Amino acid sequence: MGVIADEYEALDTDVSLEEFREAVEDKVEQMGGLADEETAAKLIAHELKDQQVNGIADIEPGMDEVKFLGKVVSIGDLRTFERDEEDAEDGRVVNLEVADETGRIRISMWDKQAVSAVGDPESGTHGEIEIGDVLRIAGRPKEGYNGVEVSVNKAEPEEDAELDVETQEMYRVEDLSMGLSDVNLKGTILDVGSVRTFDRDDGSEGQVSNLSVGDPTGRIRVTLWDEQAPLVSEFTDGQSVEIVDGYVKERDGSLELHVGSRGAVETIDEDIEYIPETTDIESVEIGQTVDIAGGVIETDSKRTFDRDDGSEGQVRNIRLRDETGDMRVALWGEKADKDIELADHVLVTDAEIQDGWQDDLEASAGWQSTVTVLDSEADTGGAAESTGADSESTTSTESGLSAFEDAGSDESDASAGDDGEPAEAATATPGADGATGGETGGGGGGAAATQVAETVEFTGTVVQAGSPIILDNGTETRQVETDTELRLGEEVTVRGTETDGTIDAEDVF
Repeated sequence: MGVIADEYEALDTDVSLEEFREAVEDKVEQMGGLADEETAAKLIAHELKDQQVNGIADIEPGMDEVKFLGKVVSIGDLRTFERDEEDAEDGRVVNLEVADETGRIRISMWDKQAVSAVGDPESGTHGEIEIGDVLRIAGRPKEGYNGVEVSVNKAEPEEDAELDVETQEMYRVEDLSMGLSDVNLKGTILDVGSVRTFDRDDGSEGQVSNLSVGDPTGRIRVTLWDEQAPLVSEFTDGQSVEIVDGYVKERDGSLELHVGSRGAVETIDEDIEYIPETTDIESVEIGQTVDIAGGVIETDSKRTFDRDDGSEGQVRNIRLRDETGDMRVALWGEKADKDIELADHVLVTDAEIQDGWQDDLEASAGWQSTVTVLDSEADTGGAAESTGADSESTTSTESGLSAFEDAGSDESDASAGDDGEPAEAATATPGADGATGGETGGGGGGAAATQVAETVEFTGTVVQAGSPIILDNGTETRQVETDTELRLGEEVTVRGTETDGTIDAEDVF
């Protein structure tokens, strides 16, 4: 048969013998007589073997033309663009996502091939490719915006081929993997960032913002680009949203879900459950990155500082307490602007445990972290009912700080004032007529009754130093006014008159 035919017979390729023979003759000519037909045939055969990949997972940028089978799982819109060449016709492109048992990849089809594949709405033509079709694809891999992509030279339906690939209309966080596109996902917002601007290489200005969302299977950071970026101003923690046409990328070893011009983020009237798996504060170790949650027992003011590059940064410290211990948390950047008050129940994810002040461990919440003020009713087993204007009497209610000792129990119900501060414990005192008096809520008309001061004694641990001091005995908290200097964590007993839930301490011991 000859050396060319012999080499061809040993190949498993879609290239015809005639095409193979022409390629060998071209190779002989290119090498200027340095290779005979047999050598050139072996070289061409080797190149053709390199084109064959076992699956989509084997495709890498920089490869020569590759050939593989892929099942169409999504089809994008046909787009028109202007070419750089003067007087050149507008180009057309469409992106499809194809998959096999090893992975998924985006392929790009161009011009007439794109129109033939998906049709042209302007001319009313219909496409030849549908979701679920298996294609035999030949193209050149490259590094694309969403990861590896294949620019298609040839794609034809392979009717007899079968690939065991399931298509999904709605993803969950645990389903996401690198390179996925056209992702629809529902979740609850855990954290909302701000819009930032940046300069592109071409001199134009772009915008970017971030959200963090969770569902029953996990959480993920969402990045919104350009016209989508300002959407973050419309969202708040705890809202349910649906992300449409997102694509998955990797950053610093973690997956992110990105939303560009084709995507959207919309609020939905649906409860999406997210249950964090947190680490007990007493068990964290330096160098770990963990999720922690607890009640806020101390808050500091926001501080600003100058970075080495001349820009201004900001940080705010809070202290969280769970049933195992307490820890200082540093909130950096825009997280320092979070509306966090005493007695709030806060979840901090991806916090880095570092060596803090006075050799105490602290958690650092940076750009990769999320900080969420959780619903106190959901997390403490139901808030205590507040006293309304039409209440017959005021009963003693524990402050919200104690609720975080034993979250979820009936004994740890919490109530909070309208401004987010912990509700004060109302002590019932007998009135002149023997009835129980107390402050009444409501903003209507009548004057509130004034509580009678009484002498009390209270023992607890200092969970906030400063003014006012806050003591916690594990089941109750009290605010204390005193000139005595007390240290955080110190256990003391105070005695004095209590008015409106605050003890004016005459004795501290």
